[in-house]
Amino acid sequence: MFTATQELDVAVDTLYYRRVMRRLATGVTVVTVRDGNFVHGMTANTFTSVSLTPTLVLISVMRSSTTHEFITRARNFAVNILSAAQRPLAERFAHQVPMPPEPFGDIAYHEQATGAPIFDDCIAYVDCRLVAAHDAGDHTLFIGEVVDLGFGHSKDAAPLLWLDGKYTSA
Repeated sequence: MFTATQELDVAVDTLYYRRVMRRLATGVTVVTVRDGNFVHGMTANTFTSVSLTPTLVLISVMRSSTTHEFITRARNFAVNILSAAQRPLAERFAHQVPMPPEPFGDIAYHEQATGAPIFDDCIAYVDCRLVAAHDAGDHTLFIGEVVDLGFGHSKDAAPLLWLDGKYTSA
């Protein structure tokens, strides 16, 4: 069995690694968090179900990001699963387009258990309480216990996907 203390004698070219990993189609989400009066969001495609009992999900967040600070401090987050029509939101929260002065100002959203923004027009969402954080290279794997979940107004819409460095849909 491999343990974290074992060293692998393998050097992987990071650019080649990125090219290979880009071949896996992933869903696109916006992770949101509320910390007191402040709300924050970031586009993420590393999101997965971890366990049914208890109900757990995982997101991966770069340690140097503002989102990392917010989640660590607030100990909550929500994951908004985006439809293809929500590509502009994915671009906004990935900083691929200029961020408006009020990033959430023109987005219809509501709050559930944690107070993190839930986009009204998302396909679906999970609202989570942070239960664990694990260092993973330059990222942290945040494990959240799902305290609320549901569907948005666009529950039957085609999902927004990320494939080969581009947004696409199913």
